[in-house]
Amino acid sequence: MLPSEANASAPRINRDVATASVLPTRTSGSVASLRAGERASLAASLSADPKFKKYTTQVDRCLQTFDNVHEWADFIAFLTKLLKTFQSYMQFKEIPRKLIVAKRLSQCLNPALPTGVHQRALDVYTHILAVLGSEGLKRDLQLWSAGLFPFFEYAATSVKPTLLNVYDTHYLPLQEGLRPVMKAFILALLPGLEEETGEFFDKVLGLLDRLSGTVSPAFFFQNIWLVILTTPSARQTALNFLARRLPKLNGDEDITHIIGRDIGLMIRAFAAALEDDNLLVRRGALDLLEQTLPVDSHALKHAPEGDQRILMKSASNVVLRRDLSLNRRLFGWLLGPGSEENHAAFFGANVLPLLRDTLREDMFALPHPSSRPFKIFISLLDKWELGGPLVDGLLYDALKAVKRSVLTERETSADLLMTGNALYDAVEPVAVWRQLFGAVRLELITSSTSTIFEAMSMVKFVLTRLRSQEEEVLELHLPLFLAGLLEVLKTLVAVDSAKLYAQALREALQLFEDVTQQIPGAALIRPVFIGEDQDRDISMSNPYRRACNFFGITLVGDELEGQMRTPRSDVPFVSAFEDLVVLSIAYAQAIVNGSDQRPRVLECFVSTLALMTSLADKLDDNTMTVEWEPTQWLMAVLATLDQSSSFVVIDRVVSTVVALGNSTSLQPRLVFDERSTMFRMINVLFRFLRVDYAPYHVRTVHLIWMLESATANDHVESIVAQSLTAPESRNVQEAYEAFGVLWRLTDDILLPGFRFKIPMLIVLDTLKNSDPNLRRIGETWMRCSLKSYTRVLEPLLWDLLDPSVLRDPSTAVYNGRAINGFIYARGFDQHRIDHILETLLSLIKFGGQGFGRVARSSQFQRSSHAAFVDRVDAARLVPPEATYMDVLLEILLRYLQSEPKNALVPFMAHANAQIQANAIDIIQTIIARGELETPKVETVEAAIVGQLYSSVHLGRVDLQNKLLHVLHSIVSTSSAAYPRANSSKADDLVGPSEEAHIPEDPGRPFTHINPLLVQTLIDGITKAAGRPTLQHWLDFVLMTVPQFPRLLGYMVSPLSDCVCRQLRHALVDVKRILDHDSSRLGSVTSGTTDAEFIMLLNALERLVLLSITRTQHPTGSQEDDIPDRPMQESSTGGLLGIVSNVFSSESVGNPVDELLSARSSGYQALHEAVKVLYQLWALTGATSKIPEEPEAETLSLIFTRARTRGRKVMERFFRSQSSEVLETIVECWYKGTSDYSDSGTSFEIADVLTSSAQTVVHMLCESISYRVTVADKTRKPVVNPNLTDGVIFSFLEEYLSRLEGPLAVQVWGRCIALAKDITSNVHGYKLQLYPTLRCITVLAEKITQTTATEDRRTRKELQDIYVKLVDNNILIAGRSFDQSTWIRRSTRETLNVNGRNSPLPPEPTLDEKGPVPPIDGSTVSVGVDLPDQVNNFIASRVLPNLRRFLFDNDKVAGVCTNLVYYVITPAMKAKASRVLDVDDAVLDTLRELSKIPPGAKAWRGPVSDAFNDNRFFNSTPESSQKWRPIIRALLDSDRQALPELLGKITSTGSSNIFANREYETLVRSLNLRRLSYVVFTGERNHFLTQLPSIQEKLVDILRNPNSSLMESEVYLCLRVLLCRLSPHNLSSFWPVILAELLRIFEQTIADPPPDGSEDLLVILSASKFLDLILTLQTEEFQMHQWMFVTDTVDAIYRPDAWAPEALLDQLADIISDLPVSSSRDSKAIDIHPTPMLQLGKLDSAISYHENATVAMRRPLLSQVRQIGSIHDLVPFFSHVSIASYEGVYHCAGNIDWGAIEEGLLAEMFEGR
Repeated sequence: MLPSEANASAPRINRDVATASVLPTRTSGSVASLRAGERASLAASLSADPKFKKYTTQVDRCLQTFDNVHEWADFIAFLTKLLKTFQSYMQFKEIPRKLIVAKRLSQCLNPALPTGVHQRALDVYTHILAVLGSEGLKRDLQLWSAGLFPFFEYAATSVKPTLLNVYDTHYLPLQEGLRPVMKAFILALLPGLEEETGEFFDKVLGLLDRLSGTVSPAFFFQNIWLVILTTPSARQTALNFLARRLPKLNGDEDITHIIGRDIGLMIRAFAAALEDDNLLVRRGALDLLEQTLPVDSHALKHAPEGDQRILMKSASNVVLRRDLSLNRRLFGWLLGPGSEENHAAFFGANVLPLLRDTLREDMFALPHPSSRPFKIFISLLDKWELGGPLVDGLLYDALKAVKRSVLTERETSADLLMTGNALYDAVEPVAVWRQLFGAVRLELITSSTSTIFEAMSMVKFVLTRLRSQEEEVLELHLPLFLAGLLEVLKTLVAVDSAKLYAQALREALQLFEDVTQQIPGAALIRPVFIGEDQDRDISMSNPYRRACNFFGITLVGDELEGQMRTPRSDVPFVSAFEDLVVLSIAYAQAIVNGSDQRPRVLECFVSTLALMTSLADKLDDNTMTVEWEPTQWLMAVLATLDQSSSFVVIDRVVSTVVALGNSTSLQPRLVFDERSTMFRMINVLFRFLRVDYAPYHVRTVHLIWMLESATANDHVESIVAQSLTAPESRNVQEAYEAFGVLWRLTDDILLPGFRFKIPMLIVLDTLKNSDPNLRRIGETWMRCSLKSYTRVLEPLLWDLLDPSVLRDPSTAVYNGRAINGFIYARGFDQHRIDHILETLLSLIKFGGQGFGRVARSSQFQRSSHAAFVDRVDAARLVPPEATYMDVLLEILLRYLQSEPKNALVPFMAHANAQIQANAIDIIQTIIARGELETPKVETVEAAIVGQLYSSVHLGRVDLQNKLLHVLHSIVSTSSAAYPRANSSKADDLVGPSEEAHIPEDPGRPFTHINPLLVQTLIDGITKAAGRPTLQHWLDFVLMTVPQFPRLLGYMVSPLSDCVCRQLRHALVDVKRILDHDSSRLGSVTSGTTDAEFIMLLNALERLVLLSITRTQHPTGSQEDDIPDRPMQESSTGGLLGIVSNVFSSESVGNPVDELLSARSSGYQALHEAVKVLYQLWALTGATSKIPEEPEAETLSLIFTRARTRGRKVMERFFRSQSSEVLETIVECWYKGTSDYSDSGTSFEIADVLTSSAQTVVHMLCESISYRVTVADKTRKPVVNPNLTDGVIFSFLEEYLSRLEGPLAVQVWGRCIALAKDITSNVHGYKLQLYPTLRCITVLAEKITQTTATEDRRTRKELQDIYVKLVDNNILIAGRSFDQSTWIRRSTRETLNVNGRNSPLPPEPTLDEKGPVPPIDGSTVSVGVDLPDQVNNFIASRVLPNLRRFLFDNDKVAGVCTNLVYYVITPAMKAKASRVLDVDDAVLDTLRELSKIPPGAKAWRGPVSDAFNDNRFFNSTPESSQKWRPIIRALLDSDRQALPELLGKITSTGSSNIFANREYETLVRSLNLRRLSYVVFTGERNHFLTQLPSIQEKLVDILRNPNSSLMESEVYLCLRVLLCRLSPHNLSSFWPVILAELLRIFEQTIADPPPDGSEDLLVILSASKFLDLILTLQTEEFQMHQWMFVTDTVDAIYRPDAWAPEALLDQLADIISDLPVSSSRDSKAIDIHPTPMLQLGKLDSAISYHENATVAMRRPLLSQVRQIGSIHDLVPFFSHVSIASYEGVYHCAGNIDWGAIEEGLLAEMFEGR
């Protein structure tokens, strides 16, 4: 319960009474003191009587004979002798040694003894009670009742009459004196009421009647309620009694005089009975509840609300038992008396609010909701009188609770979702959708005041997560739901235009789109006839009224319905579509008018159009006529295009127009095939093809092609051409860029060259335009957007092959030689052909070798245009397998060879000459190249470089392209003028220090470059203004750099770094797009495209391979930056021709004997390139994170192309330098280079690059071997300085952990070879032993799951190598491995031992991540913490798998022995004061060892020594918790351990007079505490078989209490036994325990101990024992707790002239009267009673764990360790009774076991 409810349900305590109970008054204290004085004076008077002394002596002798009792006859003899002794001194009204006598008599009533013993014991009881009389019995009621009360339940039939006679004769006459013992007495008699036909039923019933007459009825029944609440075994009999004796109450009758002032007690008793596991108890409780406490009764209605919910919660739980008899009784109580007609009214008036609120509270319980209230709700639906009202009042809340729980609770979400589906299935769908319809309707109406739309999210949850796909729902409910609420939306907007901006409308439109997706198309177009529509004209209704009528929602007083007078169609599609038309026009007008709420209006507008599209898609082929004006709607919607800059809006508008226009089923049809309409849409879409809107390019292209396909005219081509010829230069550039994007992203199958021929020709015309700006734009378009030369070439060839150009073969003879040619048969359009040829010339000049390669390698038969192939075939120019180049050359030759016939010469000669000239230019461009002298080249170079450098920094891109062409021509001409072979031998003579002084020689190529060139290139690539010409820059770099062989090192390294930086910037830009929140309507801008990635990756590949090639030909023995062998590379051809050869496989060799150095520029370039490619791979692999937004298609394209090209580059690098690439990948994994990658990225790349896992493992093992092997000059040196063998081991371990079993078997041989190498020289490879063990462990885990271990050799290899590794690692863990020479070395010394060449790891920086942790979370590192790491690994991975890896038990035992000898024993001996506080790693190892049977002999010795150490309990409780499983394993593995421990526990000391008695006592107390801890370590009843031995030892100590310390330890052991044994197993122990407790507390009452007394320790221990047993409230103690505390309502409601009878209450009064010593600080234990506190604050008796509604009992004294005075316990004595009662009242059976066990451990382990 919540704190406020707990307060409401708490007993109504009078503040004065409560205060009096907490602070005892002087009067009550005087009464208790007076009683103690009377007892003392009586004892003094009798002790002076000689006859009484003799009487006492004889009783003592008789009691001593009990120690010799061994069989039942001995019991009878003992009892007979005892009775005779008592009968001999009838003159005394007092019993000597009555405490011991009472204890022995209780033991004689043990149920295990024969009936004769019981009868004889009762005879003794009868005599004693007769001697004592009523006053004596009242005085010693605790003594004699302890045995008599529990016995009746187990007494034989022949004995019960005697026992009942004792009760009747001696107890009932006490009358009011029985008040303190009332609850116990009732418990004693109730077993007699189990069987109504029993022999003693009437007798017991009469006794109970007479017992009730001794006190008030209210007090008697309150004790009955307490019995039901606290004692489950007595509930059935208590209910039987109540059914006969509880008066039948009227509904309006005040029952305070019957049940007392606290009705909460009765309610809790009913709740406890209703939740009992016994079916009969529940049945009886329901019968009694219906008879006594009807739902409409005055008492229940005026009870606190919290109490009412407690009762209703317990009663409703009954339905979960699915028992018809229980359900019938429950329904009778809930529905009340009377006929069925009155049941519904009764339920609604009296039960429904309480039941609804109770279930709702449980449904929304925090923090862990349960499915119980939902199951109750489902069960109650079976009764229609309950189900109907509950559904209306609770269904929506139940669904809301299911939704909240499923979305927030991961652990229980599956169960709750299943329950939610069951609830949905149990309720009629119309009831569910009635609630949802009404809730959404209310949210829409109150949208101006609401910001949280729970109902709408609820509908989405029902549709997506619950089983809502029923046919009735989809075809009837959802169409009505959609049409009705759309009518509401339209009406709200019509009444109040401000509603357009309401957040609710946006949410509703999105909801309706989800709903529409669920509705079948047939259901939307079918008329709906329901309810009254069948009886009247359908034209008089509207969708809203129709939905309300169907769902049963009343329209009386509905102002909204009054606005809907227009009759509407009964077809859901028609009404919904018409409403959406109205809404979309309203939103469009709001956008055009410039609304203040523009973002929200745009969102709603988009949602409206999306919904219209979804509805139109549902029509299929069914024609549907709606009332709308398509033209008016189209104009209104298109007007928004000019007002919106959001692509989402434009995308939705165009998509909707195309969808509605293409729909032939919608009438009147929407027509948009007009140029003005198309122009508006195309013009807006072209805006989003600009560079700044790269994320939307793909989607925009799709939209344009949708428009092109949807129209019969060439509007799109015309509009595009018009945009390319705009007069404004800025608009022209943007138009060309937009058309370039359209061209590049269009598929070849769509034939863009033919369908957009006019715009294509306009673009090609720019290549020969005189305007530099326009020409630059055209060239940029060609480079960035061309995609394929065949796209452009095919339309040009199509025109050149025009059939109207007719030729006839001819032969001309000149000087006797015949020349074949052609004659034009007729005229044709020469100007068009000339224009085509000029265009083709400019194209070929621009294309260079790239064009030539495509034309030479592509066959025309592969064209996507079938008509083009047919035209070429018809011309019969070339064979079918010819290429485009063949076709082109043939056509050019035809035009070159063709002449007009004589009659046509005047008309065609000039034009034909121009055509031929163009044809010659084209041929020459294809074939030829130029040359230039070297001096002129150098002069021009300087000027060009300077101008280029200026243009870069001024941001002028117009001239850069031309300048780069000129510069390239200069370099190519100069380089080609001299043979490369001349420079090779001469370069060999140049040393590394001669670079600055190389003499100029006209017979050698460039030996230096312009100082400004490299910087110019870097700036040109880097500057943002240079981005449109990036491809030019990269082409120039790739073609120019190889022509400077002497200066590759100087140029390649900075250029490679620059390209890497650009790639990183592009990755960051793409990541920004990926992280963009597209839910907002703002557009994201970015210039990064897939083409840019491809360009940069091409450049990176070429530069790195050049650098590697240079490094593979070093000069002399030193590494420098001047290579000696220039690269053999052809520099002939055009610009793109050289680029095309960059990727040929012959460009870079892969000699295995060529070397890299970590200091070389080639290695640095390769290293950085691989790191960039790693980041690229990581980011492009995150395709799952791409949002479903317009930019998704573009991102997907970028990711796909960049990843594919990056993979090829990585593979090329790997083929060239495999080891270096793999090590760089390992380094990236180690440092976490990429923010986008996870630990699996590196392994994915490794698998992609290699053919098999064997290759990866082999390479990693080789890398490790290079680093750890003694220096060998014949072996490859270590390259990567940032990578140590430890890191590679970590990577290898992680990689092995990801392998499947069969792959692990394949790599087993290589890993074993590495392990054998390392174990063969353990002193040389000390630091590699641990990571090797980790790797072999991972691999062994894999192969042991396969059949590989069936092979004997594999098994032997695994066993041998694993034993060696584990044994050597054990030496490391125990710091026994050459400790003086290596453990304490510094890191530098460690890494360089034995001549290892592994460099030191770099100093960690703030931006570097540590090593990736292996599987178990530990890290592989070196240093002083290595032993701890080894220990952790052995404990967590080695020992759990040891028996799987080692098949020989002897080897297992050997490993365990070594582990104990080198690790466990030294670690435990190192702890001087606290034995248990060993390192956690060692302790984990010991725990795992205890689970290995073959190693038991190894670890038992050290554990036994530690356990028997006198310092064992000096440790902390936290440490002891870790030792629990170890000690339990010790006792389980050694069956003699517990008997030996018990043998050490003795009650008497040594007979040696020289022995130290205090030390002996301490040792015995420690042994007893060990016994307590041993029992504590076990599970429940774990040591049940040893209980008799334990009990015997404890009784022996209690019989001879020669030390307070020992006695206190006994009570600690008893507390542990209470927690570890079932209560009924201690039944025979109670007489001894009770006698000892009575002795202690009575002695304390008679003679309180002084301050500092040793007896205080025993009193505190006994008090703690009582505190715990009162917390546990065991059934066996219920009959005895009245002796110590007040267990009736008198604890709260003290009667007038009340005097304490319970011992602890008397102690509180007596000690409170004692004076407090002035020498001590009077600070008592701070204990707060529950009634004095707000329940929200935790107190000592009640705790609240996690869920604030669950209160739990816990001990009051758990934090008290010692006291200095008896006054310190006064707060406990004063409050224990009320705290016990409150614990029962509020906590029911909930016990805080955690607090109890923590208290026990804290007391056993003092932490000194």
